[in-house]
Amino acid sequence: MQTNGTGGQEPEPQLSCRNRESSTSTAEVVHSNGLLSSANNGLPSTESSAPDTGMKKKKRLSQSDEDVIRLIGQHLHGLGLNQTVDLLMQESGCRLDHPAATKFRNHVMEGEWEKAESDLNELKALMHSPSAVVRMKFLLLQQKYLEYLEDGKVLEALQVLRAELTPLKYNTERIHVLSGYLMCSHSDDLRAKAEWEGKGTVSRSKLLDKLQTYLPPSVMLPPHRLQTLLRQAVELQRDRCLYHNTKLDSGLDSVSLLIDHVCSRKQFPCYTQQILTEHCNEVWFCKFSNDGTKLASGSKDTTVIIWQVDSETHQLKQLKTLEGHAYGVSYLAWSPDDTYLIACGPDDCSELWLWNVQTGELRTKMSQSHEDSLTSVAWNPDGKRFVTGGQRGQFYQCDLDGNLLDSWEGVRVQCLWCLSDGKTVLASDTHQRIRGYNFEDLTDRNIVQEDHPIMSFTVSKNGRLALLNVATQGVHLWDLQDRVLVRKYQGVTQGFYTIHSCFGGFNEDFIASGSEDHKVYIWHKRSELPIAELTGHTRTVNCVSWNPVLPGLMASASDDGTVRVWGPAPFLDSQETEGLNGLSTTRR
Repeated sequence: MQTNGTGGQEPEPQLSCRNRESSTSTAEVVHSNGLLSSANNGLPSTESSAPDTGMKKKKRLSQSDEDVIRLIGQHLHGLGLNQTVDLLMQESGCRLDHPAATKFRNHVMEGEWEKAESDLNELKALMHSPSAVVRMKFLLLQQKYLEYLEDGKVLEALQVLRAELTPLKYNTERIHVLSGYLMCSHSDDLRAKAEWEGKGTVSRSKLLDKLQTYLPPSVMLPPHRLQTLLRQAVELQRDRCLYHNTKLDSGLDSVSLLIDHVCSRKQFPCYTQQILTEHCNEVWFCKFSNDGTKLASGSKDTTVIIWQVDSETHQLKQLKTLEGHAYGVSYLAWSPDDTYLIACGPDDCSELWLWNVQTGELRTKMSQSHEDSLTSVAWNPDGKRFVTGGQRGQFYQCDLDGNLLDSWEGVRVQCLWCLSDGKTVLASDTHQRIRGYNFEDLTDRNIVQEDHPIMSFTVSKNGRLALLNVATQGVHLWDLQDRVLVRKYQGVTQGFYTIHSCFGGFNEDFIASGSEDHKVYIWHKRSELPIAELTGHTRTVNCVSWNPVLPGLMASASDDGTVRVWGPAPFLDSQETEGLNGLSTTRR
Protein backbone atom coordinates (compact mmCIF):
# COMPACT_ATOMS: atom_id res chain seq x y z
CA MET A 1 0.00 0.00 0.00
CA GLN A 2 1.24 3.51 -0.73
CA THR A 3 2.36 5.32 2.42
CA ASN A 4 0.58 8.59 3.16
CA GLY A 5 2.71 11.63 2.49
CA THR A 6 5.25 9.88 0.25
CA GLY A 7 5.60 10.07 -3.45
CA GLY A 8 6.51 6.48 -4.15
CA GLN A 9 5.48 2.94 -3.33
CA GLU A 10 7.12 1.37 -0.27
CA PRO A 11 7.16 -2.34 0.47
CA GLU A 12 4.90 -3.47 3.26
CA PRO A 13 7.00 -3.95 6.39
CA GLN A 14 7.52 -7.52 7.52
CA LEU A 15 6.64 -7.87 11.21
CA SER A 16 8.69 -10.27 13.25
CA CYS A 17 7.13 -13.11 15.19
CA ARG A 18 7.89 -11.21 18.37
CA ASN A 19 6.07 -8.19 17.08
CA ARG A 20 3.15 -10.26 15.87
CA GLU A 21 2.82 -11.77 19.33
CA SER A 22 2.65 -8.30 20.82
CA SER A 23 -0.50 -7.33 22.70
CA THR A 24 -1.16 -4.72 20.03
CA SER A 25 -1.25 -7.07 17.06
CA THR A 26 -3.18 -6.12 13.95
CA ALA A 27 -5.99 -8.51 14.72
CA GLU A 28 -6.55 -6.88 18.09
CA VAL A 29 -6.06 -3.26 17.06
CA VAL A 30 -8.46 -3.38 14.14
CA HIS A 31 -12.02 -4.66 14.15
CA SER A 32 -13.23 -6.70 11.19
CA ASN A 33 -15.44 -3.80 10.03
CA GLY A 34 -12.49 -1.46 9.64
CA LEU A 35 -12.69 0.39 12.97
CA LEU A 36 -9.87 1.02 15.38
CA SER A 37 -10.48 -0.56 18.74
CA SER A 38 -11.15 1.38 21.90
CA ALA A 39 -7.53 0.76 22.87
CA ASN A 40 -6.91 3.94 20.90
CA ASN A 41 -9.99 5.58 22.43
CA GLY A 42 -11.46 5.78 18.94
CA LEU A 43 -9.34 8.82 18.12
CA PRO A 44 -7.50 9.23 14.81
CA SER A 45 -3.78 8.78 15.01
CA THR A 46 -1.25 10.80 13.06
CA GLU A 47 1.31 8.01 13.15
CA SER A 48 1.23 4.37 12.20
CA SER A 49 0.11 2.06 14.97
CA ALA A 50 2.46 -0.60 13.65
CA PRO A 51 5.68 -1.29 15.60
CA ASP A 52 8.67 0.80 14.70
CA THR A 53 10.35 -1.12 11.91
CA GLY A 54 12.13 1.76 10.25
CA MET A 55 9.06 3.19 8.47
CA LYS A 56 9.06 6.94 7.93
CA LYS A 57 6.86 9.02 10.17
CA LYS A 58 3.62 9.75 8.40
CA LYS A 59 2.57 13.25 7.42
CA ARG A 60 -0.41 14.51 9.37
CA LEU A 61 -3.55 14.03 7.28
CA SER A 62 -5.77 16.96 6.42
CA GLN A 63 -9.48 16.80 7.15
CA SER A 64 -10.26 16.29 3.46
CA ASP A 65 -7.74 13.43 3.29
CA GLU A 66 -9.37 11.76 6.29
CA ASP A 67 -12.79 12.22 4.72
CA VAL A 68 -11.64 10.59 1.48
CA ILE A 69 -10.12 7.66 3.33
CA ARG A 70 -13.33 7.14 5.29
CA LEU A 71 -15.39 7.30 2.09
CA ILE A 72 -13.14 4.75 0.39
CA GLY A 73 -13.26 2.57 3.47
CA GLN A 74 -17.04 2.66 3.58
CA HIS A 75 -17.26 1.75 -0.11
CA LEU A 76 -14.80 -1.14 0.28
CA HIS A 77 -16.66 -2.33 3.36
CA GLY A 78 -19.86 -2.40 1.29
CA LEU A 79 -18.06 -4.61 -1.22
CA GLY A 80 -17.10 -7.03 1.54
CA LEU A 81 -13.37 -6.20 1.39
CA ASN A 82 -13.12 -6.01 5.17
CA GLN A 83 -9.45 -7.01 5.52
CA THR A 84 -8.49 -4.28 3.07
CA VAL A 85 -10.53 -1.79 5.09
CA ASP A 86 -8.82 -2.92 8.29
CA LEU A 87 -5.37 -2.36 6.79
CA LEU A 88 -6.42 1.00 5.30
CA MET A 89 -7.65 2.27 8.65
CA GLN A 90 -4.60 0.96 10.49
CA GLU A 91 -2.09 2.45 8.08
CA SER A 92 -3.86 5.82 7.82
CA GLY A 93 -4.64 6.09 11.51
CA CYS A 94 -8.25 6.97 10.66
CA ARG A 95 -11.45 5.37 11.80
CA LEU A 96 -14.47 4.55 9.70
CA ASP A 97 -17.08 5.32 12.34
CA HIS A 98 -17.11 6.16 16.03
CA PRO A 99 -16.72 3.00 18.16
CA ALA A 100 -20.13 3.60 19.73
CA ALA A 101 -21.67 3.80 16.27
CA THR A 102 -19.91 0.59 15.28
CA LYS A 103 -21.38 -1.27 18.22
CA PHE A 104 -24.78 0.19 17.42
CA ARG A 105 -24.57 -0.93 13.77
CA ASN A 106 -23.53 -4.45 14.71
CA HIS A 107 -26.31 -4.81 17.25
CA VAL A 108 -28.93 -3.56 14.79
CA MET A 109 -27.75 -5.89 12.03
CA GLU A 110 -27.74 -8.82 14.47
CA GLY A 111 -31.21 -7.97 15.78
CA GLU A 112 -30.00 -7.47 19.37
CA TRP A 113 -32.57 -4.78 20.12
CA GLU A 114 -31.96 -4.37 23.87
CA LYS A 115 -28.25 -3.80 23.27
CA ALA A 116 -29.03 -1.40 20.42
CA GLU A 117 -31.31 0.61 22.72
CA SER A 118 -28.54 0.70 25.31
CA ASP A 119 -26.14 2.01 22.65
CA LEU A 120 -28.43 4.98 22.12
CA ASN A 121 -27.51 6.34 25.55
CA GLU A 122 -23.85 6.43 24.54
CA LEU A 123 -24.69 7.98 21.15
CA LYS A 124 -26.93 10.63 22.72
CA ALA A 125 -23.92 12.64 23.89
CA LEU A 126 -22.54 12.71 20.33
CA MET A 127 -25.72 13.92 18.66
CA HIS A 128 -26.56 17.49 17.64
CA SER A 129 -30.18 16.95 18.69
CA PRO A 130 -30.45 14.64 21.72
CA SER A 131 -34.25 14.68 21.34
CA ALA A 132 -33.77 12.59 18.18
CA VAL A 133 -33.10 9.62 20.44
CA VAL A 134 -36.85 9.17 20.84
CA ARG A 135 -37.31 8.96 17.07
CA MET A 136 -34.43 6.51 16.76
CA LYS A 137 -35.82 4.36 19.56
CA PHE A 138 -39.22 4.37 17.86
CA LEU A 139 -37.66 3.04 14.64
CA LEU A 140 -35.82 0.32 16.53
CA LEU A 141 -38.92 -0.79 18.39
CA GLN A 142 -40.98 -0.76 15.20
CA GLN A 143 -38.51 -3.19 13.59
CA LYS A 144 -38.49 -5.33 16.74
CA TYR A 145 -42.31 -5.40 16.74
CA LEU A 146 -42.54 -6.40 13.08
CA GLU A 147 -39.96 -9.16 13.47
CA TYR A 148 -41.85 -10.62 16.44
CA LEU A 149 -45.02 -10.62 14.35
CA GLU A 150 -43.31 -12.34 11.43
CA ASP A 151 -41.96 -15.00 13.80
CA GLY A 152 -45.48 -15.60 15.10
CA LYS A 153 -44.63 -14.22 18.56
CA VAL A 154 -47.87 -12.27 18.90
CA LEU A 155 -47.72 -11.88 22.69
CA GLU A 156 -44.16 -10.55 22.59
CA ALA A 157 -45.15 -8.16 19.78
CA LEU A 158 -48.15 -6.96 21.79
CA GLN A 159 -45.87 -6.37 24.77
CA VAL A 160 -43.56 -4.20 22.63
CA LEU A 161 -46.55 -2.23 21.36
CA ARG A 162 -48.08 -1.60 24.79
CA ALA A 163 -45.09 -1.37 27.11
CA GLU A 164 -42.39 0.13 24.85
CA LEU A 165 -43.79 1.92 21.80
CA THR A 166 -46.90 3.52 23.31
CA PRO A 167 -45.10 5.06 26.36
CA LEU A 168 -42.82 6.97 23.97
CA LYS A 169 -45.85 9.17 23.09
CA TYR A 170 -44.44 9.63 19.62
CA ASN A 171 -46.24 9.23 16.27
CA THR A 172 -49.48 7.84 17.68
CA GLU A 173 -50.96 7.61 14.19
CA ARG A 174 -48.23 5.18 13.21
CA ILE A 175 -48.82 3.16 16.38
CA HIS A 176 -52.47 2.75 15.38
CA VAL A 177 -51.33 1.47 11.99
CA LEU A 178 -48.85 -0.92 13.59
CA SER A 179 -51.54 -2.31 15.89
CA GLY A 180 -53.59 -3.21 12.83
CA TYR A 181 -50.86 -5.59 11.68
CA LEU A 182 -51.77 -7.89 14.59
CA MET A 183 -54.64 -9.07 12.39
CA CYS A 184 -52.37 -10.25 9.57
CA SER A 185 -52.95 -13.95 8.98
CA HIS A 186 -49.45 -14.85 7.76
CA SER A 187 -46.02 -13.32 7.14
CA ASP A 188 -46.64 -12.60 3.44
CA ASP A 189 -49.75 -10.62 4.40
CA LEU A 190 -47.71 -8.69 6.98
CA ARG A 191 -44.94 -7.80 4.53
CA ALA A 192 -47.46 -6.68 1.91
CA LYS A 193 -49.52 -4.47 4.24
CA ALA A 194 -46.51 -3.02 6.05
CA GLU A 195 -44.59 -2.57 2.76
CA TRP A 196 -41.70 -4.21 4.58
CA GLU A 197 -39.01 -6.56 3.31
CA GLY A 198 -39.29 -8.92 6.26
CA LYS A 199 -36.84 -9.96 8.94
CA GLY A 200 -33.28 -10.00 7.68
CA THR A 201 -30.38 -8.06 6.25
CA VAL A 202 -32.37 -5.99 3.75
CA SER A 203 -34.86 -4.47 6.17
CA ARG A 204 -32.23 -3.95 8.87
CA SER A 205 -29.94 -2.20 6.40
CA LYS A 206 -32.77 0.14 5.44
CA LEU A 207 -33.44 0.72 9.13
CA LEU A 208 -29.79 1.68 9.62
CA ASP A 209 -30.01 4.13 6.72
CA LYS A 210 -32.92 5.86 8.48
CA LEU A 211 -31.20 5.82 11.87
CA GLN A 212 -28.03 7.31 10.45
CA THR A 213 -29.83 10.50 9.44
CA TYR A 214 -30.00 11.44 13.13
CA LEU A 215 -26.24 11.01 13.68
CA PRO A 216 -23.48 13.47 12.67
CA PRO A 217 -21.28 12.18 9.81
CA SER A 218 -18.28 12.34 12.17
CA VAL A 219 -19.99 9.61 14.19
CA MET A 220 -21.41 7.50 11.36
CA LEU A 221 -21.06 8.12 7.64
CA PRO A 222 -24.26 8.56 5.63
CA PRO A 223 -25.04 5.37 3.70
CA HIS A 224 -23.41 4.93 0.29
CA ARG A 225 -21.84 8.38 0.63
CA LEU A 226 -19.18 7.89 -2.05
CA GLN A 227 -21.73 6.67 -4.60
CA THR A 228 -23.94 9.65 -3.76
CA LEU A 229 -21.11 12.12 -4.36
CA LEU A 230 -20.13 10.46 -7.63
CA ARG A 231 -23.72 10.43 -8.82
CA GLN A 232 -24.04 14.13 -8.01
CA ALA A 233 -20.84 14.85 -9.94
CA VAL A 234 -22.13 13.00 -13.00
CA GLU A 235 -25.48 14.79 -12.81
CA LEU A 236 -23.75 18.17 -12.50
CA GLN A 237 -21.60 17.44 -15.54
CA ARG A 238 -24.69 16.42 -17.46
CA ASP A 239 -26.55 19.58 -16.43
CA ARG A 240 -23.63 21.76 -17.52
CA CYS A 241 -23.25 19.95 -20.83
CA LEU A 242 -24.74 22.26 -23.45
CA TYR A 243 -25.54 19.46 -25.89
CA HIS A 244 -26.69 16.69 -23.54
CA ASN A 245 -29.91 15.43 -25.07
CA THR A 246 -30.38 11.86 -23.85
CA LYS A 247 -31.62 10.25 -20.69
CA LEU A 248 -28.81 9.43 -18.30
CA ASP A 249 -29.27 6.41 -16.06
CA SER A 250 -29.43 7.49 -12.41
CA GLY A 251 -26.99 4.68 -11.58
CA LEU A 252 -23.25 4.80 -12.12
CA ASP A 253 -22.90 1.58 -14.11
CA SER A 254 -23.78 3.27 -17.40
CA VAL A 255 -21.07 5.95 -17.24
CA SER A 256 -17.30 6.03 -16.98
CA LEU A 257 -15.96 7.83 -13.92
CA LEU A 258 -12.52 8.10 -15.54
CA ILE A 259 -13.51 10.94 -17.87
CA ASP A 260 -15.78 13.97 -17.76
CA HIS A 261 -19.19 13.76 -19.38
CA VAL A 262 -19.19 15.93 -22.52
CA CYS A 263 -21.51 15.57 -25.52
CA SER A 264 -20.42 16.55 -28.99
CA ARG A 265 -22.36 18.99 -31.15
CA LYS A 266 -22.39 16.22 -33.75
CA GLN A 267 -24.84 14.30 -31.57
CA PHE A 268 -27.30 17.21 -31.58
CA PRO A 269 -30.05 17.81 -34.21
CA CYS A 270 -27.97 20.40 -36.08
CA TYR A 271 -27.68 18.61 -39.41
CA THR A 272 -30.15 18.41 -42.27
CA GLN A 273 -31.45 14.85 -42.56
CA GLN A 274 -34.17 15.49 -45.14
CA ILE A 275 -35.66 18.32 -47.17
CA LEU A 276 -39.38 17.83 -47.77
CA THR A 277 -40.39 19.61 -50.99
CA GLU A 278 -43.93 18.35 -51.57
CA HIS A 279 -45.54 21.73 -50.75
CA CYS A 280 -45.65 24.14 -53.68
CA ASN A 281 -45.83 27.42 -51.74
CA GLU A 282 -44.79 28.94 -48.42
CA VAL A 283 -44.97 26.51 -45.47
CA TRP A 284 -46.44 28.40 -42.53
CA PHE A 285 -46.60 25.77 -39.80
CA CYS A 286 -45.42 22.30 -38.78
CA LYS A 287 -46.10 20.21 -35.70
CA PHE A 288 -45.16 16.71 -34.55
CA SER A 289 -47.95 14.58 -33.08
CA ASN A 290 -47.93 13.99 -29.33
CA ASP A 291 -46.71 10.40 -29.78
CA GLY A 292 -43.95 11.54 -32.14
CA THR A 293 -44.97 9.21 -34.97
CA LYS A 294 -46.27 11.87 -37.38
CA LEU A 295 -45.58 15.39 -38.56
CA ALA A 296 -48.25 17.72 -39.93
CA SER A 297 -47.29 20.66 -42.13
CA GLY A 298 -49.58 23.45 -43.33
CA SER A 299 -48.96 25.68 -46.33
CA LYS A 300 -50.15 28.66 -48.28
CA ASP A 301 -50.80 26.13 -51.07
CA THR A 302 -54.11 25.21 -49.25
CA THR A 303 -52.95 21.73 -48.17
CA VAL A 304 -52.01 19.92 -44.99
CA ILE A 305 -49.55 17.07 -45.44
CA ILE A 306 -49.29 14.29 -42.85
CA TRP A 307 -45.84 12.69 -42.72
CA GLN A 308 -45.03 9.32 -41.13
CA VAL A 309 -41.89 9.11 -38.98
CA ASP A 310 -39.93 5.88 -39.31
CA SER A 311 -39.13 4.83 -35.73
CA GLU A 312 -35.80 3.26 -36.72
CA THR A 313 -34.34 5.49 -39.43
CA HIS A 314 -36.20 8.66 -38.34
CA GLN A 315 -36.88 9.35 -42.00
CA LEU A 316 -40.21 10.96 -42.94
CA LYS A 317 -42.43 9.86 -45.79
CA GLN A 318 -45.66 11.40 -47.05
CA LEU A 319 -48.66 9.60 -45.58
CA LYS A 320 -51.65 11.63 -46.80
CA THR A 321 -52.63 15.08 -48.01
CA LEU A 322 -55.64 17.01 -46.66
CA GLU A 323 -56.89 19.50 -49.22
CA GLY A 324 -59.36 22.32 -49.67
CA HIS A 325 -58.17 25.06 -47.28
CA ALA A 326 -58.86 27.95 -49.61
CA TYR A 327 -57.08 30.56 -47.46
CA GLY A 328 -54.03 28.45 -46.72
CA VAL A 329 -53.09 26.80 -43.40
CA SER A 330 -51.26 28.91 -40.80
CA TYR A 331 -51.84 26.90 -37.62
CA LEU A 332 -52.33 23.23 -36.68
CA ALA A 333 -53.24 21.51 -33.41
CA TRP A 334 -53.20 17.77 -32.67
CA SER A 335 -55.82 16.39 -30.29
CA PRO A 336 -54.36 14.88 -27.07
CA ASP A 337 -54.75 11.33 -28.44
CA ASP A 338 -53.60 12.35 -31.97
CA THR A 339 -56.88 11.16 -33.51
CA TYR A 340 -57.86 14.61 -34.78
CA LEU A 341 -56.06 17.58 -36.29
CA ILE A 342 -57.49 21.09 -36.43
CA ALA A 343 -56.32 23.45 -39.15
CA CYS A 344 -56.73 27.24 -39.06
CA GLY A 345 -56.08 29.85 -41.72
CA PRO A 346 -54.64 33.40 -41.78
CA ASP A 347 -56.40 36.58 -40.64
CA ASP A 348 -59.03 36.66 -43.38
CA CYS A 349 -60.11 33.04 -42.77
CA SER A 350 -63.43 32.64 -40.91
CA GLU A 351 -63.45 28.84 -40.70
CA LEU A 352 -61.49 25.99 -39.19
CA TRP A 353 -61.30 22.36 -40.27
CA LEU A 354 -61.29 19.36 -37.94
CA TRP A 355 -59.82 16.28 -39.62
CA ASN A 356 -59.80 12.65 -38.54
CA VAL A 357 -56.15 11.87 -39.17
CA GLN A 358 -56.57 8.10 -39.11
CA THR A 359 -59.23 8.04 -41.83
CA GLY A 360 -58.31 11.25 -43.63
CA GLU A 361 -61.96 12.34 -43.43
CA LEU A 362 -63.19 15.83 -42.55
CA ARG A 363 -65.24 15.59 -39.35
CA THR A 364 -66.16 19.26 -38.93
CA LYS A 365 -65.85 22.44 -40.91
CA MET A 366 -66.77 25.18 -38.48
CA SER A 367 -67.69 28.79 -39.15
CA GLN A 368 -69.83 30.92 -36.85
CA SER A 369 -69.82 34.00 -39.06
CA HIS A 370 -68.19 35.13 -42.28
CA GLU A 371 -66.90 38.14 -40.36
CA ASP A 372 -64.94 35.94 -37.96
CA SER A 373 -61.21 35.42 -38.04
CA LEU A 374 -60.33 32.03 -36.59
CA THR A 375 -56.54 31.95 -36.65
CA SER A 376 -55.65 30.04 -33.50
CA VAL A 377 -56.89 26.95 -31.68
CA ALA A 378 -56.07 24.87 -28.57
CA TRP A 379 -57.40 21.53 -27.35
CA ASN A 380 -58.85 20.97 -23.91
CA PRO A 381 -56.96 18.12 -22.17
CA ASP A 382 -60.11 15.97 -22.29
CA GLY A 383 -59.88 15.84 -26.10
CA LYS A 384 -63.61 16.56 -26.40
CA ARG A 385 -63.51 20.35 -26.54
CA PHE A 386 -61.35 23.04 -28.05
CA VAL A 387 -61.10 26.83 -28.00
CA THR A 388 -60.55 29.03 -31.02
CA GLY A 389 -60.36 32.72 -31.76
CA GLY A 390 -58.86 35.53 -33.77
CA GLN A 391 -58.03 39.22 -33.84
CA ARG A 392 -61.52 40.36 -34.81
CA GLY A 393 -62.81 39.67 -31.31
CA GLN A 394 -63.95 36.04 -31.55
CA PHE A 395 -63.20 33.65 -28.67
CA TYR A 396 -65.21 30.41 -28.68
CA GLN A 397 -65.27 27.06 -26.89
CA CYS A 398 -66.68 24.26 -29.08
CA ASP A 399 -67.23 20.51 -29.15
CA LEU A 400 -65.98 18.05 -31.76
CA ASP A 401 -68.95 18.77 -34.02
CA GLY A 402 -68.24 22.49 -34.00
CA ASN A 403 -71.17 23.31 -31.72
CA LEU A 404 -70.65 26.50 -29.74
CA LEU A 405 -70.46 25.76 -25.99
CA ASP A 406 -69.28 29.13 -24.66
CA SER A 407 -68.00 32.42 -25.99
CA TRP A 408 -66.10 35.37 -24.59
CA GLU A 409 -66.94 38.73 -26.09
CA GLY A 410 -64.42 41.30 -27.23
CA VAL A 411 -61.18 39.35 -26.80
CA ARG A 412 -58.89 39.86 -29.77
CA VAL A 413 -56.93 36.60 -29.74
CA GLN A 414 -53.48 36.13 -31.23
CA CYS A 415 -52.58 32.72 -29.75
CA LEU A 416 -54.21 30.19 -27.37
CA TRP A 417 -53.20 27.45 -24.95
CA CYS A 418 -55.25 25.21 -22.60
CA LEU A 419 -53.67 24.38 -19.26
CA SER A 420 -53.78 20.88 -17.80
CA ASP A 421 -56.39 21.80 -15.17
CA GLY A 422 -59.02 21.59 -17.93
CA LYS A 423 -60.46 24.98 -16.92
CA THR A 424 -57.93 27.69 -17.70
CA VAL A 425 -57.29 28.99 -21.21
CA LEU A 426 -54.34 31.28 -21.84
CA ALA A 427 -54.80 33.82 -24.60
CA SER A 428 -52.43 36.45 -25.94
CA ASP A 429 -54.26 39.51 -27.21
CA THR A 430 -53.73 42.84 -28.94
CA HIS A 431 -52.92 44.52 -25.62
CA GLN A 432 -49.47 42.84 -25.57
CA ARG A 433 -50.43 40.51 -22.74
CA ILE A 434 -51.39 36.95 -21.88
CA ARG A 435 -54.48 36.52 -19.75
CA GLY A 436 -55.97 33.45 -18.14
CA TYR A 437 -59.67 32.81 -18.86
CA ASN A 438 -61.88 30.41 -16.92
CA PHE A 439 -64.95 29.41 -18.93
CA GLU A 440 -66.60 27.75 -15.90
CA ASP A 441 -66.83 30.75 -13.59
CA LEU A 442 -66.26 33.39 -16.29
CA THR A 443 -63.27 34.97 -14.54
CA ASP A 444 -60.10 36.24 -16.11
CA ARG A 445 -56.77 37.55 -14.84
CA ASN A 446 -53.61 39.08 -16.22
CA ILE A 447 -50.56 36.79 -16.22
CA VAL A 448 -47.97 38.23 -18.62
CA GLN A 449 -47.51 41.83 -19.73
CA GLU A 450 -45.05 42.67 -22.50
CA ASP A 451 -44.16 46.06 -24.01
CA HIS A 452 -44.50 44.84 -27.59
CA PRO A 453 -46.97 42.61 -29.48
CA ILE A 454 -46.85 38.89 -28.65
CA MET A 455 -46.82 37.16 -32.03
CA SER A 456 -47.09 33.61 -30.63
CA PHE A 457 -46.44 31.62 -27.49
CA THR A 458 -46.22 28.02 -26.29
CA VAL A 459 -46.21 26.42 -22.83
CA SER A 460 -43.95 23.73 -21.37
CA LYS A 461 -45.34 20.29 -20.56
CA ASN A 462 -45.45 21.00 -16.83
CA GLY A 463 -47.40 24.22 -17.43
CA ARG A 464 -44.84 26.32 -15.58
CA LEU A 465 -43.00 28.14 -18.38
CA ALA A 466 -44.22 30.08 -21.40
CA LEU A 467 -42.10 30.80 -24.47
CA LEU A 468 -43.05 34.00 -26.31
CA ASN A 469 -42.05 35.37 -29.70
CA VAL A 470 -42.30 39.12 -29.18
CA ALA A 471 -42.32 41.56 -32.10
CA THR A 472 -38.96 43.37 -32.56
CA GLN A 473 -37.69 41.75 -29.34
CA GLY A 474 -37.15 38.07 -30.04
CA VAL A 475 -37.81 35.08 -27.79
CA HIS A 476 -38.73 35.57 -24.12
CA LEU A 477 -39.13 32.95 -21.38
CA TRP A 478 -41.73 33.64 -18.66
CA ASP A 479 -42.50 31.84 -15.41
CA LEU A 480 -46.30 31.62 -15.37
CA GLN A 481 -46.50 30.76 -11.68
CA ASP A 482 -44.34 33.62 -10.43
CA ARG A 483 -45.38 35.86 -13.35
CA VAL A 484 -41.84 37.01 -14.02
CA LEU A 485 -39.68 37.30 -17.12
CA VAL A 486 -36.96 34.68 -16.71
CA ARG A 487 -34.79 35.14 -19.78
CA LYS A 488 -34.42 36.98 -23.10
CA TYR A 489 -32.76 34.84 -25.76
CA GLN A 490 -30.39 36.56 -28.14
CA GLY A 491 -29.66 36.19 -31.83
CA VAL A 492 -33.03 35.66 -33.48
CA THR A 493 -34.43 38.24 -35.92
CA GLN A 494 -38.10 38.77 -35.03
CA GLY A 495 -40.11 41.55 -36.65
CA PHE A 496 -43.87 41.46 -37.13
CA TYR A 497 -44.05 38.06 -38.82
CA THR A 498 -45.73 35.30 -36.84
CA ILE A 499 -42.92 32.92 -35.88
CA HIS A 500 -43.52 29.89 -33.66
CA SER A 501 -40.82 28.67 -31.27
CA CYS A 502 -40.85 25.50 -29.17
CA PHE A 503 -39.47 23.67 -26.18
CA GLY A 504 -37.67 20.44 -27.00
CA GLY A 505 -35.01 17.87 -26.37
CA PHE A 506 -34.80 15.50 -23.45
CA ASN A 507 -36.64 16.96 -20.45
CA GLU A 508 -37.39 20.07 -22.56
CA ASP A 509 -33.93 21.43 -21.77
CA PHE A 510 -33.73 23.30 -25.08
CA ILE A 511 -35.54 26.02 -26.98
CA ALA A 512 -35.68 26.44 -30.75
CA SER A 513 -37.10 29.21 -32.91
CA GLY A 514 -37.30 30.24 -36.52
CA SER A 515 -36.09 33.64 -37.61
CA GLU A 516 -36.54 36.22 -40.33
CA ASP A 517 -32.84 35.87 -41.21
CA HIS A 518 -33.59 32.38 -42.64
CA LYS A 519 -31.98 30.50 -39.72
CA VAL A 520 -33.10 28.17 -36.95
CA TYR A 521 -31.75 29.15 -33.54
CA ILE A 522 -31.31 26.75 -30.63
CA TRP A 523 -30.59 27.72 -27.03
CA HIS A 524 -30.06 25.75 -23.88
CA LYS A 525 -32.88 26.83 -21.60
CA ARG A 526 -30.42 28.30 -19.09
CA SER A 527 -28.30 30.24 -21.58
CA GLU A 528 -29.31 33.42 -23.40
CA LEU A 529 -26.75 32.90 -26.18
CA PRO A 530 -27.57 30.35 -28.91
CA ILE A 531 -25.69 27.06 -28.88
CA ALA A 532 -26.51 26.44 -32.55
CA GLU A 533 -27.54 28.46 -35.62
CA LEU A 534 -28.83 26.19 -38.36
CA THR A 535 -28.58 27.35 -41.96
CA GLY A 536 -30.13 25.93 -45.11
CA HIS A 537 -33.46 27.68 -45.54
CA THR A 538 -33.45 30.55 -48.02
CA ARG A 539 -36.37 32.57 -46.64
CA THR A 540 -38.03 33.27 -43.27
CA VAL A 541 -38.36 30.23 -41.00
CA ASN A 542 -41.93 30.40 -39.70
CA CYS A 543 -42.11 27.49 -37.32
CA VAL A 544 -39.95 24.93 -35.51
CA SER A 545 -41.24 21.70 -33.95
CA TRP A 546 -39.17 19.34 -31.80
CA ASN A 547 -40.25 15.70 -31.72
CA PRO A 548 -41.62 15.05 -28.20
CA VAL A 549 -40.53 11.39 -28.19
CA LEU A 550 -37.34 11.41 -30.27
CA PRO A 551 -35.19 14.19 -28.77
CA GLY A 552 -32.73 14.04 -31.68
CA LEU A 553 -35.36 14.94 -34.30
CA MET A 554 -36.58 18.43 -35.20
CA ALA A 555 -38.44 20.01 -38.12
CA SER A 556 -38.66 23.57 -39.45
CA ALA A 557 -41.06 25.17 -41.92
CA SER A 558 -40.12 28.08 -44.17
CA ASP A 559 -41.40 30.54 -46.72
CA ASP A 560 -38.99 28.86 -49.13
CA GLY A 561 -41.63 26.13 -49.54
CA THR A 562 -39.72 23.39 -47.73
CA VAL A 563 -39.77 21.54 -44.44
CA ARG A 564 -36.31 20.66 -43.19
CA VAL A 565 -35.79 17.70 -40.88
CA TRP A 566 -32.83 18.05 -38.53
CA GLY A 567 -30.91 15.32 -36.70
CA PRO A 568 -27.40 14.34 -35.52
CA ALA A 569 -24.48 14.19 -37.90
CA PRO A 570 -24.99 11.27 -40.32
CA PHE A 571 -21.61 9.71 -39.51
CA LEU A 572 -20.39 9.39 -35.92
CA ASP A 573 -17.30 7.56 -34.77
CA SER A 574 -17.56 4.96 -32.02
CA GLN A 575 -16.72 7.42 -29.25
CA GLU A 576 -19.42 9.84 -30.36
CA THR A 577 -21.94 7.03 -30.66
CA GLU A 578 -21.20 6.18 -27.03
CA GLY A 579 -22.04 9.79 -26.22
CA LEU A 580 -25.55 9.24 -27.50
CA ASN A 581 -25.99 6.79 -24.64
CA GLY A 582 -24.64 9.17 -22.03
CA LEU A 583 -21.06 7.89 -22.33
CA SER A 584 -19.61 10.67 -24.43
CA THR A 585 -15.85 10.89 -24.71
CA THR A 586 -15.82 13.54 -27.41
CA ARG A 587 -15.19 17.11 -26.41
CA ARG A 588 -16.31 20.18 -28.25
